[in-house]
Amino acid sequence: MLPPRSRFWERRRKLIIGVFLIGVLAIVCFGGFWPLLLRVSVPSYYLDAIIYASLFGLMAIGLTLTYLTTKVPNFAYGSFVTIGIYTSFTLFKLDQLNPYVSTLIAFLFGAASSVGMYLGILRVLARRGSSLIALMIATLAIDIAFVGVFGIFSDYLTSHFGILDSKKFFRLRADFSLFGTPGVLYVAPISLALITATLYLFLNKTRFGIALRASVENPSLARVLGIDVERAYVFAWFLAGGLAATAGSYSTLWLAGGTTSGSNLIVEIFASSVLGGLASIYGAAVGGLIIGATEILLTQAGINLIGSWVSIYQKGVPLAIMVITLLLFPQGLVSIKWKVGLRRLKRPVQGLLYQIRRVCKESWVE
Repeated sequence: MLPPRSRFWERRRKLIIGVFLIGVLAIVCFGGFWPLLLRVSVPSYYLDAIIYASLFGLMAIGLTLTYLTTKVPNFAYGSFVTIGIYTSFTLFKLDQLNPYVSTLIAFLFGAASSVGMYLGILRVLARRGSSLIALMIATLAIDIAFVGVFGIFSDYLTSHFGILDSKKFFRLRADFSLFGTPGVLYVAPISLALITATLYLFLNKTRFGIALRASVENPSLARVLGIDVERAYVFAWFLAGGLAATAGSYSTLWLAGGTTSGSNLIVEIFASSVLGGLASIYGAAVGGLIIGATEILLTQAGINLIGSWVSIYQKGVPLAIMVITLLLFPQGLVSIKWKVGLRRLKRPVQGLLYQIRRVCKESWVE
């Protein structure tokens, strides 16, 4: 039997996941089926918002996993996204392998790179007593090194295969169409929902998942209980790199790519993780949905109201949301007492409904 406080957190976690999955399902249905039923065309920026939101949700989950294990902001995380981009792009150009099929290969490449970074650099530095700032700077250096490797690989693709004219390339024309809309519009949010649900079951219903949670929450106690904390950390980094590469693989169907594509998204990824609470995997998924959608929709609203020059400030939207979140809720969305807010909102809503019923009744009598 769980203590009352543990039962409270368990209920709140289930509530967050339930609301999140319902929201993703609503996005999929509204984005794909309702335009078909209503016979209306969907603006391209609306599709951008849905896909962006889903991809940032995947990325934010992985970044949160790396932070939970090492407590180090991983500025090289965006490079794992670029690994997924280049993997899918190369396999499609060389072997005509669809990005949906090559996603598994991209996942493995990203996961292996992430584990190699953790075991070969960060864990070595941490064991030698490096400070948090030194580890953070090390991740910046790793990101720069990754960009250099991507540049060398781009030159190799150009000189040996002639499939690149520069270090940037356009999105792949390999997506399918469903109900008149691109397939990634459905695949990305559904993948995010399935991955989040799978993580919930894994972390709460399996022995290794519970051991992973224990290793993250209290490593010292976990070691006393005989849990292999290092193995749990390696698995967390494996998942983190794989999720980032998966998001990168999907993005090739919607966005252009290049050597710095993932690194340029690090601001949005961090903003998503911070908005979700930085220590909550499920909050990170919600934060990614909010950041991805608001960045596109607010920028487009600014363009419509003011002018096209607003687009140069698009990257400032996630930063503004992150700053506001830290000012109002320093621990992110997971710190908000939703039940208290709903309880306070219940009385005014009931009063409004009572007034509406009374007015309708009087009108009916007259």
